[in-house]
Amino acid sequence: MNAQPKDISRDDIERKFRELEGGVGAAGESAKSYALVVGAVAVVAVVGVAYLLGRRRGKKRSTVVEIRRL
Repeated sequence: MNAQPKDISRDDIERKFRELEGGVGAAGESAKSYALVVGAVAVVAVVGVAYLLGRRRGKKRSTVVEIRRL
């Protein structure tokens, strides 16, 4: 059970680092596309709410002008 520890070489460290770096890059790309979709949905929602509130306010405060011919 007492195995001799193996010496760690520079190649071992580089190999492990490249392995970890690849996993992080894939996760980053996935998160970036998810954030882009969430951002687009949020922008559409804000524009929609602003449009609806503007219509409502316009109906409440609109002035009616009557033109009569004499």
